[in-house]
Amino acid sequence: MTKVHSKLTAQGQISVPAEVRRKLGLAAGSVLEWREEDGQYIVRRAARNTSEDIHKALFATPPRPASLSKLKGAVRRHIQRKHARD
Repeated sequence: MTKVHSKLTAQGQISVPAEVRRKLGLAAGSVLEWREEDGQYIVRRAARNTSEDIHKALFATPPRPASLSKLKGAVRRHIQRKHARD
């Protein structure tokens, strides 16, 4: 990649060069992440987390596999308890 430059406007905005937008897959509304490392700022496209990434961050151990019938039964019992009349 050749060296590219951006110019800062009076409002604190920059334009991302077309070559960089293409390589990073950026479009209008894309979010960039700025991180300081050893006195330099690293700019990159913000990661998009999958539901699996979020689950791994929330739960220390992976879930145990369950059959579809067990899952449906658990949902049915939950709904019955939630909507049970006293």
